[in-house]
Amino acid sequence: MMVLVYYIKQINHEIQVFEPFSILGLEPRASDSDIKKAYRRLSIQYHPDKNPDPEAHSYFVEYISKAYQALTDPVSRENFEKYGHPDGRKGIEMSVALPLFLLNIDGASGGILLLGIVGVCILLPLVMAVIYLSRSSKYTGNYVRHQTLSAYYYFMKPSLAPSKVMEVFTTAAEYMDIPVRRSDDEPLQRLFLLVRSELNLDHKNIRQEQAKFWKQHPALVKTILLVQAQLNRESAALSPVLLGDFKRVLECSPRLLEELMKMAILPRTSQGYGWLRPAIGVVELSQNFIQAVPLSARKTSGGFSEGIAPFLQLPHFSEAIVKKITRKKVRSFQEFQDLTLQERAELLTQVAGFSAAESQDVEMALEMMPSIMIDIKCETEGEEGIQEGDIVTMRAWITLRRGNGLVGALPHAPYFPFHKEENFWLLLADAVSNDVWLSQRVSFMDEGAAITAATKAIQLSKEGLGSSLKEINAAVKEAVEKVRNGSRLVMGKFQAPAEGNYNLTSYCLCDSWIGCDKKTTLKVKVLKQSRAGTRAGDLAGEGLTVEDKIEDEEDEEEEGFDDYESEYSEDDEDDRGTNTNGVVGNVNVHEEHTGSSSDGEE
Repeated sequence: MMVLVYYIKQINHEIQVFEPFSILGLEPRASDSDIKKAYRRLSIQYHPDKNPDPEAHSYFVEYISKAYQALTDPVSRENFEKYGHPDGRKGIEMSVALPLFLLNIDGASGGILLLGIVGVCILLPLVMAVIYLSRSSKYTGNYVRHQTLSAYYYFMKPSLAPSKVMEVFTTAAEYMDIPVRRSDDEPLQRLFLLVRSELNLDHKNIRQEQAKFWKQHPALVKTILLVQAQLNRESAALSPVLLGDFKRVLECSPRLLEELMKMAILPRTSQGYGWLRPAIGVVELSQNFIQAVPLSARKTSGGFSEGIAPFLQLPHFSEAIVKKITRKKVRSFQEFQDLTLQERAELLTQVAGFSAAESQDVEMALEMMPSIMIDIKCETEGEEGIQEGDIVTMRAWITLRRGNGLVGALPHAPYFPFHKEENFWLLLADAVSNDVWLSQRVSFMDEGAAITAATKAIQLSKEGLGSSLKEINAAVKEAVEKVRNGSRLVMGKFQAPAEGNYNLTSYCLCDSWIGCDKKTTLKVKVLKQSRAGTRAGDLAGEGLTVEDKIEDEEDEEEEGFDDYESEYSEDDEDDRGTNTNGVVGNVNVHEEHTGSSSDGEE
């Protein structure tokens, strides 16, 4: 390309337009006699018989003679005056402006240059496209390799303990591609000694356990140690080369953890349920990884039922600081948050020994932590209850509040050097059976997208129920106001299971903060599938009157019995009114006829 640009600049010249009058030195409206005089004058100057110069001869033949012929011939002159050219109207001809030497294959340099341009402009882009397509076919839309998803799917088990989730997480193909160098042996040995207590090794057989650990695949060993370096905040002990691998591990982790979560909640059972226990383990690993808190900090210790992990994500906090706080009967992170600003400041400065600036750092972190509220409801749309096999709609409003008033914000994660947005996972699950009935990822970052999604969902729901336009607009307006105030609408559908009472739990799990998760209980009663009009037929068989039937229904409502009737029940009961009510129905109808006859006779 540089050669072409240089060549074009060298041969660049202005194209000269053929102007007969200018060539002969005349005005455009000159007469025939003036044209002949000018031609004779120029002939004396440039004619070959008068001037032996070859350039004069060429100029006379190519310009003077052609100009004279164009102006003396009536047709040619008319064409020139009308169209600007003696030959008449000319069409526009388009062509590629390539130098002639490129098309001269006989010349050695021209052929080589032509082949070079073909290679650079055609073959090179083609090869790059093939390489790109071959590499992109190995990745999913989230830029995670298919090989990683296969490994996650294979190793994911329903009884996978949260402490074992990390072993599955580190089997990613992205981590297996990290180069293993001999120069890394000594730094990794030092790192092993620093994080050995977090590797779940059997201390009774510590030598055998260590030997077993180092016999694993070198890339796997390196990945495990680098992940532990993040959890234990030991990145300062890494060599410059290992630090580059460490950043690579951190950069890949958010999308790998997201895909691992999807594998945990992927429908596996015959009912289409995911697994709750590994899902919670993945979210807990993500929280600890982003906040750089050891997994062992979640264990119950020092009177804290939830562990000291939530405290360690705060600035300037350590295990020693947490022990000092426990002396003042602060037994949970929630109690610490519930303290007034003054009480917390006194606790941090007088007991923990923090300075005023350090205490202010803690307050800023606490103001950034989200507080979640869940309002969830499950129902069969258009029906009064839930029957076996119904398509149940879950509608949940998740509301987020922060002390600083923000809704969408990045988490306070000073030990995670890459961009990370808060993500929340809503799980509707049965903790007893370990089944996840419904799951969805929720984000509070994009308010516009949340408004659009909520508006569309409300409109479809209301239109399906046959609501009027006024009711739909009012519901949409209310939903938009909720979204602007920090709420997000989550809707999903699932098929009702077999008859019974189900004690479900809705989990709203944050992947970036520890101690901000929210769970609420939800009781779902599934009734036995029944045909339309079943209750009416049973009542008729018992010989009950209409009044008795109404009284019994009122008694059942007072007892809190939640019965279900199909949308077709009322129509069937109306059609069967005379049959289901026995003699009383017939008597009523007969009395109406009698009354009519009496009126007519009267």
